[in-house]
Amino acid sequence: MPTTLIAFLGACTLIAASPGPSTVLIIKQSLHSRRSGFLTVLGNETGVFVWGVIAALGLTALLTASEIAYDVMRIGGAVVLVAFGVQALRQASRARGTDEDSGWESTGRTGWAAYRAGLLLNLANPKAAVFALSFLPQFVPEGAPHLPTMVGLAALWAVYEIGYYGLYVWFVGRLRAVLSRAGVRRRLEQVSGGVLLLLGVRMALES
Repeated sequence: MPTTLIAFLGACTLIAASPGPSTVLIIKQSLHSRRSGFLTVLGNETGVFVWGVIAALGLTALLTASEIAYDVMRIGGAVVLVAFGVQALRQASRARGTDEDSGWESTGRTGWAAYRAGLLLNLANPKAAVFALSFLPQFVPEGAPHLPTMVGLAALWAVYEIGYYGLYVWFVGRLRAVLSRAGVRRRLEQVSGGVLLLLGVRMALES
């Protein structure tokens, strides 16, 4: 069991370290405040846990078995990514002409909106659902009860990633003196918005 747990946490580290839409959104939100960044992390990890529970119940298999259901969810996820990308680009445009201190907190999201953004982005990604279905069962020890073990692993996965992504939030906060400059902040908003927009287009075009 300890060996399985170590292997599981190692795999969780590799997953979290792989750049994706959630990473971009977390860093983007952390540019406004640590609070926004951390609440976005909590929303994202709620989505991770939800997909883990759904996979434990075997419901994710319905998604993988239905091409129509998967495509509907894929297009929905692409729309969410594009919307977040456009929003970031608009924020960057509005930030033009402001002084260095104004707009840092005011352009940040409310706590609920930051949490909701992280949750929505994760739940709108069909790849997260399919991945949970293929990932978690590999670490269920032989003879262990399937449902409670997978739910426990999903919870551990989510908690571990809260700690991992929390480091991103902390690091961005440490660079606040540099990142709070209006020009730097605007450029980072443009980059994050462009990346989210491209990821949304790519998801829409995938077969």
